[in-house]
Amino acid sequence: MTVPSLGEFSLIRRFFSQQTLKNPSTRLGIGDDCALLAIPDGYELAITTDTMVENIHFFAGADPKQLGHKLLAVNLSDLASMGAKPLSVTLALTLPKADEAWLAAFAEGFLSLAAHYGVDLIGGDTTSGPLTLTVQALGLVPRGKALRRSGAQVGDFIYVTGRLGDAGLGLKINQGYACQHPEAALNRFNQPLPRVTEGLALLGVASACIDISDGLLGDLGHILEQSHVGAGLNWNKLPISDAVQTYINDTNDALMPLTAGDDYELCFTVSPAQVHLLAIECTRIGIIEATPGLRLHKSGVIQPLTSKAYEHFC
Repeated sequence: MTVPSLGEFSLIRRFFSQQTLKNPSTRLGIGDDCALLAIPDGYELAITTDTMVENIHFFAGADPKQLGHKLLAVNLSDLASMGAKPLSVTLALTLPKADEAWLAAFAEGFLSLAAHYGVDLIGGDTTSGPLTLTVQALGLVPRGKALRRSGAQVGDFIYVTGRLGDAGLGLKINQGYACQHPEAALNRFNQPLPRVTEGLALLGVASACIDISDGLLGDLGHILEQSHVGAGLNWNKLPISDAVQTYINDTNDALMPLTAGDDYELCFTVSPAQVHLLAIECTRIGIIEATPGLRLHKSGVIQPLTSKAYEHFC
């Protein structure tokens, strides 16, 4: 008996059209030429788009359930960095073939995280070609209150959520580094948790914010550039795990937790007068300075750092 092939529209119906819409702003989701959203009075729409390409952003043969989770997580992280409450997403899939088992696992990872944050999948596209995954995420933020990169002031304290370098260690493990207990690092690399709750809590508190996708140095560098300031970081205050410290001891690669991507933590600045309003778990790692550039204070030595982030085509 011949098994019928899975076409574009049957693929969408089978794997991505069964989600129960949760957000009152969603007036029309999948099934028409466009989705329809209602934006509440007093809010602005925050919009972000990320694309993940096989062998560039993820390894060939990556677990599709983890891939679905991560694809959505990196977009929700962008919304979190601006203090936006996730609303809805669109999903575009370019697939080399319609593999039902792969699609079922991918959809499970994607839609489970969407359900956790009350995010509606409202549309998208499917095409045939090299494996490429794209999400556009939309969120709501009170009008004029969005966290931006350009608000840091001299004297502001620099904070990060979570720990630095665990996802980078997960990448190193995938590339062959032998770690005694790799599970935590691999989980951080494969299934990051977007700091949505923390981003919402920073509204009206943080002066500037960014998510750490391309490494702390590069992403903090964006804040410094757009705020026209410099910064000093304290090595002894950096939140790194025992496993990352062991990696540093083994390899002498001390900058890995500062340069590795995929942490998806938030880096933000807070005026000393606003610190008492902080209501999230975070670590103070430095201070905004008037002198341009980025400097690391370590063992009594001040080391200039390059804040260049990863760029495609370079």
